[in-house]
Amino acid sequence: MALIAWTPAGAQSSATEASTAPAGTYLAARAARGAADLPVAADLFAEALAADPTNPWLLGNALSANLGLGRIEAAEDLATRIVEAGLASPYASLTLALSHAGTGDWRGLLGELEAGHSVNSLVDGLSRGWAWVGLGDTGAAVSAFDEIATTPALRAFALYHKALALALAGDLAGADAVLALPESEGMQHTRRAVLAHAEILAALGRPQDGLALIDQGFGSDLDAPLADLRARLAAGTPVSFDLVTTPAEGLAEVYHSVSAALAPEDAEAALLYARAALALDPRHAEAALLAGQLLEKLGQPTLARDAYALVPAEDPLAVSAELGRAGVLKAQGEDAAALEVLSQLAQDHPDLPEVQAELGDLLRGMDRFAEAEAAYTRAIDLSPDGSGRLWYMRFMRALAREGQANWPGTEEDLRAALALRPDQPQLLNHLGYSLVDRGEKLDEALDMIRRAVDLRPDSGAIVDSLGWAYFKLSRYPEAVVELEKAASLAATDPVVNDHLGDAYWMVGRTREARFQWTRALSFDPSPDEAERIRAKLADGLGASPADPSKETAGVPAVSPGG
Repeated sequence: MALIAWTPAGAQSSATEASTAPAGTYLAARAARGAADLPVAADLFAEALAADPTNPWLLGNALSANLGLGRIEAAEDLATRIVEAGLASPYASLTLALSHAGTGDWRGLLGELEAGHSVNSLVDGLSRGWAWVGLGDTGAAVSAFDEIATTPALRAFALYHKALALALAGDLAGADAVLALPESEGMQHTRRAVLAHAEILAALGRPQDGLALIDQGFGSDLDAPLADLRARLAAGTPVSFDLVTTPAEGLAEVYHSVSAALAPEDAEAALLYARAALALDPRHAEAALLAGQLLEKLGQPTLARDAYALVPAEDPLAVSAELGRAGVLKAQGEDAAALEVLSQLAQDHPDLPEVQAELGDLLRGMDRFAEAEAAYTRAIDLSPDGSGRLWYMRFMRALAREGQANWPGTEEDLRAALALRPDQPQLLNHLGYSLVDRGEKLDEALDMIRRAVDLRPDSGAIVDSLGWAYFKLSRYPEAVVELEKAASLAATDPVVNDHLGDAYWMVGRTREARFQWTRALSFDPSPDEAERIRAKLADGLGASPADPSKETAGVPAVSPGG
């Protein structure tokens, strides 16, 4: 039997792709699939299937496109056609399973599994467990989960879902015992597991234990769901177990678990599981948020915005969804719309540092440096001392101050950030180069840049900083060595190529200098840079209209996880 799946873009074609559909429609459908343009792909595959209704490749890809869009009814129809044709498809099996679960037809789901309609061993086993929960047979459910747990690689999933099933059945003590198992016995204390465990402890009358569990696992760096639960526990508000309230929601949690595991490596497959989770549990905010992030990764910003909108307004993750929406707007060049979203968030949630930090990032990108500095200051003031993002916010405020030519404030923030992250290469590079540029503390500055290069020897921008620092210090032969390395690492960067040309000129290699300047021009430098380069091509470095020492070495983009 053929395996039906959405072939990843760039994979080799197979014999099953041969189609009698019109060539234009077929080729357009393939192109849309390769670009992950789901709405266009779904429509084109439907058109192609009208001319070639039994083509396995068209059926499989049409199913995947519709499931990725959350068009569950269309996906169910395609899944039925695939199975009736005797074809093996994990996504068809997934779609039929969620269809049975959505109507409470747990016998039907078990029947699909018994008929060999398999997704994979993990999903099949966990689905079997939740089907038994749906049928009210907790013993059979526990046996199904225990069977999965015998496979070491799947044990953590099995234990987590076994605990959820026990809690849903009312055996809170049994669920607590499973979730309290050490990692040496296979239990992984993920944030979802901690959320469930803290709720269970509270429902058992042990809210302080739930608080301790959160604090020990995550300290002061809590995301919105954990912070919300912790606040309720600390306030003495009654907390019940509601992470999963029905067997269908339990199966949705299976799909979300798999989606989250697949997300870093396979965004297309992860999206299908996230959509399956939302089909069974529309209130699953984490699945909606993940779907939005996956759609962004797949280059589908409009669909990402729609996915973020699925997060309920009252959910703790609603702020994260709005931040995601603002990020999409910013990426689409709609800065004004993004600013409107973030300004409203900042007004509605004035106590959230992450909102202020995102607002600062947007304002800084709009060259509104004073307003950005104010937003970063609010973010810093709101952040606890142990926050892992403090270094980043100090770094970003330094850049906002730099944009206002406030060197004392810039240096203060850069040093404060470096005290928090002493081995952060972008910080070392930026502060070191800034000092070289100013002719201050040169020994310390060079040491910082060298350390940055040691930490990121494959970063063309950072190696360029070291070469350019040597250039600024008139150590031209050393500058050539480092700038040649930088040019090999960042071959199409106009600044790096321009710097190498300058270094060549200063050691008398004038022909090579002109070659590098010409290359720099071909890589679309900024208008000001282009003007300087053309002047050097015409008259040499000494006749450049601007002192090359005033040029700024490239500083790579930086993220909180860098």
